[in-house]
Amino acid sequence: MSSSSWSSSNWVMESGDIPHVLAVDDNLIDRKLVEKLLRNSACKENGPRALEFLGLTSGEHNTLNGRSKVNLVITDYCMPGMTGYELLKKIKESSMMKEVPVVIMSSENIPTRIDKCMEEGAQMFILKPLKQSDVKKLTLV
Repeated sequence: MSSSSWSSSNWVMESGDIPHVLAVDDNLIDRKLVEKLLRNSACKENGPRALEFLGLTSGEHNTLNGRSKVNLVITDYCMPGMTGYELLKKIKESSMMKEVPVVIMSSENIPTRIDKCMEEGAQMFILKPLKQSDVKKLTLV
């Protein structure tokens, strides 16, 4: 069961823009699956690398370059070093990234975990394995 409480108004794109998705997962197979299902994506293996890619490692003085202009972040919940929940919190605390939708994925269906992520600002919580129908839902985020 995946939670689908989100507001599509959070993902505003100018006409003709292609969404750029940042997928964060410590599992190479899951990263490759997301990359294959989504045309324009970048993949990182953990939260700290994702924060570096987003320009959020040294405070908010970093500016986003063209390649890291991300419209959506999809992250695994359970990763070494930083959980998807912790990454979500860092993104939502950032003045330059707080409006970017974050989708959390997990193979564990734990209602309290799902609720906690949604309360912190996740747009969606998806249970693994990721399916093509889940990818279609992401286009509505």
